Amino acid sequence: QVQLVESGGGLVQAGGSLRLSCAASGRTFSIYDMAWFRQAPGKEREFVAFITWSGGSTYYADSVKGRFTISRDNAKNTVYLQMNSLKPEDTAVYYCAARNPRGTYRSRNEYDYWGQGTQVTVSS
Repeated sequence: QVQLVESGGGLVQAGGSLRLSCAASGRTFSIYDMAWFRQAPGKEREFVAFITWSGGSTYYADSVKGRFTISRDNAKNTVYLQMNSLKPEDTAVYYCAARNPRGTYRSRNEYDYWGQGTQVTVSS
């Protein structure tokens, strides 16, 4: 079992930056692939970014590529999402998720553990 707790959300103006953190506890963090998803009101939860267990590979949704960066510190059991050049359409609840390494990474159904989410609001 892995427990995930997100932090770092808040209200920011368009063009600004935020860094989200996701702290993990429980089983060995370093064996899990990690991802960030987000869910805006009235919309499905969507993939944002992914990082492999080793940190060796990262993948992004087209909508955030070049603006967001996912990283992890296995010594601190933490994964991060640096968000720059934020837009109003980035407004959502952001969730981190963990899974044992396997196939496709974009589907929420592939993840075993989820945090409670942190709200990000970008004003225009």
